[in-house]
Amino acid sequence: MNIKPNIGILQALIRITCGLTLVAWSTSKLVKQPWNDRFLFFIMMGAMKVAEGIVRYCPIVALFEKGKQAAKESNNTDKKPLELLNGSDIL
Repeated sequence: MNIKPNIGILQALIRITCGLTLVAWSTSKLVKQPWNDRFLFFIMMGAMKVAEGIVRYCPIVALFEKGKQAAKESNNTDKKPLELLNGSDIL
């Protein structure tokens, strides 16, 4: 799997900032209410955003880019039979 950065510097800094804020807020809430498991989920989501910002790779953005590329390729292959019907490729 080839991982190339697919988010910009500004977006990476925003993800790191929001992720660290979410981790800090969730940790403080978890200390007050240790029986509440939803704060563990928020900590994991915040940590994921921090990791995305550090690595500058978002798998969801990559998935959308791959889908757009596949749709573009399918549109290009759909046009070829119509061009053959018009006779543009004949001698």
